[in-house]
Amino acid sequence: MKNLIVSISLILILFVQSIPAQTAPQLGKDDVKKVIAAMTVEEKALLLVGMGMNVGIPGVPKPSEEDQAIPEKVPGAAGRTHAIRRLGIPSITLSDGPAGVRIDPKRKGLDKTFYATAFPVATLLASSWDTGLVNEVGAAFGEELKDFGIDILLAPGMNIQRNPLGGRNFEYYSEDPFVTGKMAAAFVNGVESKGVGTSIKHFAANNQEFNRMKSDSVVSERALREIYLKGFEIAVRDSQPWTVMSSYNLINGAYASQNHDLLTGILRDEFGFEGFVMTDWFAGDDAAAQVAAGNEVIMPGLPPQSAAIVKAVKDGKLSEQVLDRAVERVLKIVLRTPAFKGDSFDSTPDLDGHAKLARRAGAEGMVLLKNEKSALPLAGGRKVALYGNAAYETITGGTGSGDVNEAYTVSVFQGLSEAGYSVDQLRKNEYEKFIALERSKQGPTIPFFPKPPIEELKVSPTVAKAAASNSELAVFVLGRNSGEFADRKIENDFDISDNEKASIAALSEAFRSAGKMFIVVLNVGGPVEIESWMDDADAILLAWQPGQEGGHSIADVLAGKVNPSGRLVVSFPAKYSDVPSAKTFPGRLLPGGTDDQASMIFGRPAEAVYDEGIFVGYRYYSTFGVKPAYEFGYGLSYTSFELSGFKLSGNSQKGQADVRVKVTNTGKVPGRDVVQVYVTGHGGPKRELKAFAKTGLLKPGESEELRFQLTAADLASFYTKESAWIAHKGAYMVSAGGTSEGGGLDGSFDLAQDIVVRKTARLLVPKKELLELAPPVKMEAQD
Repeated sequence: MKNLIVSISLILILFVQSIPAQTAPQLGKDDVKKVIAAMTVEEKALLLVGMGMNVGIPGVPKPSEEDQAIPEKVPGAAGRTHAIRRLGIPSITLSDGPAGVRIDPKRKGLDKTFYATAFPVATLLASSWDTGLVNEVGAAFGEELKDFGIDILLAPGMNIQRNPLGGRNFEYYSEDPFVTGKMAAAFVNGVESKGVGTSIKHFAANNQEFNRMKSDSVVSERALREIYLKGFEIAVRDSQPWTVMSSYNLINGAYASQNHDLLTGILRDEFGFEGFVMTDWFAGDDAAAQVAAGNEVIMPGLPPQSAAIVKAVKDGKLSEQVLDRAVERVLKIVLRTPAFKGDSFDSTPDLDGHAKLARRAGAEGMVLLKNEKSALPLAGGRKVALYGNAAYETITGGTGSGDVNEAYTVSVFQGLSEAGYSVDQLRKNEYEKFIALERSKQGPTIPFFPKPPIEELKVSPTVAKAAASNSELAVFVLGRNSGEFADRKIENDFDISDNEKASIAALSEAFRSAGKMFIVVLNVGGPVEIESWMDDADAILLAWQPGQEGGHSIADVLAGKVNPSGRLVVSFPAKYSDVPSAKTFPGRLLPGGTDDQASMIFGRPAEAVYDEGIFVGYRYYSTFGVKPAYEFGYGLSYTSFELSGFKLSGNSQKGQADVRVKVTNTGKVPGRDVVQVYVTGHGGPKRELKAFAKTGLLKPGESEELRFQLTAADLASFYTKESAWIAHKGAYMVSAGGTSEGGGLDGSFDLAQDIVVRKTARLLVPKKELLELAPPVKMEAQD
């Protein structure tokens, strides 16, 4: 019966669309409301449900035969909406992803390969602390989208890096919501400056891959407001993205895509979002409830979902007024798209120009963690013993929707060789043979799933000693990858493997005992354990996953062509047990569900309890006195900087403060510094980042003054009982410079009276008692 209803609906739509267009109003020529009034309920429902996606994964529903018969404008794009031709409404195309435009490299009937630029991952871009650079990268994304005929990019990813094992952390900017919001806004403004759209995602509290489609994130109102929603609020207010993508998970008992509190009460009524909301792919379980909650577009879409919306309207369970509102929000965005404007495209983006940008961005976001005895930069022409699987199979970015079909990857070997260093070709051949053999032992991979890692080729003491006798230094590249559907592991992932430990120890002993340098490069998407082996290296460079030009970017930093200016946007814990969510991440299975093929894709009922509350990342380490291996905001340079001229002034009645500080390059080479402004106040963690800025390239002896504005909103905490953001009277410590662990210059600012910054409705209230981590010192009541 269900199939019969769907077939009748499709026949009716096709019949209506056969009516001559001149008798019906046209989008762009007539008022949007007039166009909506001319639409049938079936057409409205069709517009709100995508055309499906044939991913080729067993158990995943396929599009209808009718939709499959309509050729894709952009093969490999993630989704598309239905056209309503008689009303002049085009189909729009949506494409992944966070590190580059995701398309199929091959197209039927064409003897040509199509590529996009693989840019550095989001965490690296954020580590630059340079919103101008991120905006520039966003603009390049926008150009490639337009060149391929794509209307909306399914990015940026904005989820908080709650735990270092999060499988998609590389797609996300930071453990801090302020950095996340500012970077996302810069990226969105860059992309949308080119006349194409974005979809900030995944809204919200989607911080683990474990059973992500059926997992309930149990989070307090305060933690949601201060940590998991704040970045989205900043991005909406600073960039007003075309769309927002609701997440797979439930939040306090309700699916995010069916959550009126989240999508209407907070996103629209509080944040002021004006675009449309789309689901993540195959999210939720009730199409009519999604529309009613404020989720306008259901992706990738299936005919039964359109039929369910029509039935809900006819049964009186979904008002046509709500349906019309959803359609209006979609059409207002469609009017802005290249598809509606009829923009031409030739699928030939400026890959050369964007590769140069990717190389520059990659170098700008790398973080120098250690540099004893000025081991770096390396003098040119030196003979390098290069080790590590990732030195020869360098990881550009993560897997899943964050993957990119790039034309090439510059390995660390290639980058060093082209930079003029002498690197052994025989060792390269040995690694390539080993990697190929290990890969051949693995079975076929499932689309979107990460490839299983292969064991590191172990470097024995004998091999290391021989290398030390005929090389001037050694470089070991440690690689990690992750992606959708699975979180990282502790063993052999966060913790380094036995072969990696043995290789690092052997190389360190052989080269350092001979008076030669040993350098480790981290080609990773997230933190790894460093504490146990950091003393074995003279220098450690965190290169993240730096995109297709990664080998060149790494060589630029190692050689000193680029002075490293990146700073950590995520803490590197000394050991995994120090992570505040270590005991509960990624969650637990709930009763019910079956362990079958479908559950591998769609998951089983689960629960993730966020019992660390607001104490995520550095907010925990600094408040509880737990020392990380490397703290948030940390990073070294090849030069030195001095801060001076700190001034703190303001209006104690209004809670406004002006902060000024001068940065001077006191070293011998040009460089850039990052000034981070932290506030210590009432009812919050010991230190919270409230502002940041990066200097220009300062020559030795050159200075730059940076100025920051703080408001009462920057001083406020969310008080659950009052359901309000309140800045309480009293002293607030403001520091400029340093890291989350301190340092820099500071002063005190007095607030003369309590200021209620904003009252809110009681929304997203947990349905069960939540026992959160208690701070070590008394904080003002937040119950």
